[in-house]
Amino acid sequence: LMQSIRNILFGNTFHIFNYEWKKSFFKFREPFSDMSYALETERGGACAIQMVVQAYIIKYLLFNRPMNSDMMTVGEKEQRKALAAALTDILWTAGEEQTATVCLVTSERCFTPHMDYKLDNFTERLQLFTFKKKDDVKSFICEHIQCFKDEGSHGTILFLYSLIFSRTIDRMRADFDCTTTHLLHVSLGNFVCRQALLNLLLTGRATPHVFNGASLNDEQDEALAQPLHGVLTRSHVGYLLWNREQVGSMLKTPKLPIWVCNINGTYSVLFSPNRSLLSDWKMEHLFHLYFYNGQPTQLNTTMLTIDTHSHHWEAENNDIQGDPEKKFPSVEMTIRTKWEGSVIDWNGTVPFF
Repeated sequence: LMQSIRNILFGNTFHIFNYEWKKSFFKFREPFSDMSYALETERGGACAIQMVVQAYIIKYLLFNRPMNSDMMTVGEKEQRKALAAALTDILWTAGEEQTATVCLVTSERCFTPHMDYKLDNFTERLQLFTFKKKDDVKSFICEHIQCFKDEGSHGTILFLYSLIFSRTIDRMRADFDCTTTHLLHVSLGNFVCRQALLNLLLTGRATPHVFNGASLNDEQDEALAQPLHGVLTRSHVGYLLWNREQVGSMLKTPKLPIWVCNINGTYSVLFSPNRSLLSDWKMEHLFHLYFYNGQPTQLNTTMLTIDTHSHHWEAENNDIQGDPEKKFPSVEMTIRTKWEGSVIDWNGTVPFF
């Protein structure tokens, strides 16, 4: 079993998580502060997972609580509830809303390692708890929330294992296609999340591509052409990507106005408290989006004003010549992948991303 887990994670059985991953957990900012809803992430491979969880925490705080509660000042108890709700949402969706599995670490070994298996003194002690009701998953995670949010808990890895067991290895192999056989790849000496893992976190399926549906690869020989697997459903949280690959409408237009942004391999969140932003086109003329990049250096949530009714004379001035990155902050270019030609005002904040 542990060998299949390693294979689905790394594509081999000899890699183990590095120090950066092992020390990663779900750490909130100061309770009752302006940023109390926010998780603090460090740059590194686990950051992508933390930022998707951040998006689901925002979903809970904005759209799953009484309307008059203020998201920006949340106490410790509410932080724990929000984290438990976020983790539950993601695992339950991965289990096709029928079941979810939560992994915890025990003091004794639960798996007998294989002869040529490299020990990490952690994976061998996993214990699995499977549930058939979403409320039971949430209560269980609530009771054991310190296993995900305390320093030294390996919280992010535990959650990733829970995700794999909730989806199951067989289902994940069916989600994959000829372009992807595992969830992490090595980049600059660190393990980073592949698109299949991001899609699993966002949509419950580990499909490797960001377009809608399936498409055939450009293989000249028709016998070799195999379908490539994209996104099949709209999820609660969306995804925006600033590069040449076109994100499909399923990810660009989620059920709620919350997006995880991938900007040159770093992750951030954009969100709006206005639930009808995506269902009423009139709302999309002029609106606010809040931006958080997960870094300890960001001391306030940044409010951006998006104006999609840009006037032709502004468009001429905004004509993107040469390298767009030199002219506009990357986060603006990312927003324009959804609202093309929009004018973005940082409301006094110096553009930092």
